[in-house]
Amino acid sequence: MYTKILILLALIAVVYGKSVIVGQTYDHSGIVRKVYEKSLEKNAIPLVKREEEVFFEYPIGDQKIKGIAIKDLENGLAEPSITRGGLGFNFVNIKLKSERGSGYKFLIEIYA
Repeated sequence: MYTKILILLALIAVVYGKSVIVGQTYDHSGIVRKVYEKSLEKNAIPLVKREEEVFFEYPIGDQKIKGIAIKDLENGLAEPSITRGGLGFNFVNIKLKSERGSGYKFLIEIYA
């Protein structure tokens, strides 16, 4: 019974949350480590879509990105997307776009 409730809650969180998690973001053996973390927030402006692009480039050329987590902290209607680079590259471009008349709050974590 407890397991069924947890699965139902997880499905509800997936349906309403606009978080994006790709690749490997956690590893017990210590191979994957967090190399970047940033919290981004924009307030709502009536009738305006809020947009922001985040650029990350790993300074060491031979190190590749293994995981990206873009977590929606407000469970709002904003949409994150990875526009360039990402897994297997040493750079990533992330675009955050809110619904018209609303803001957003995201936590971006990049793992290598």
